[in-house]
Amino acid sequence: MLVAFSVTPIGVGEDVGDLVAEAVRVVRASGLPNETSAMFTTIEGEWDEVIDVVRRAVEAVTVKSGRVSLVLKADIRPGVTDAIHAKVASIERHLA
Repeated sequence: MLVAFSVTPIGVGEDVGDLVAEAVRVVRASGLPNETSAMFTTIEGEWDEVIDVVRRAVEAVTVKSGRVSLVLKADIRPGVTDAIHAKVASIERHLA
């Protein structure tokens, strides 16, 4: 399962990088495959472990922001592994 998610603190001003970093810190500490881009963090693993990491990432931001917006998109394909890299590799092959 791949989950791309974005956690946005609400009501703390425009510069939210330090709070978003708290969420990313939780994801990276999870040990699950992950990548962070300008808009989303993508994490790969089994349903329960991925959703738990997303929950903990949101909670880490909530500590310093009373309101948080969560955007989540999931690709659920049982039996598929390393989709975090395989999907991008497929696009690169088509572009070559």
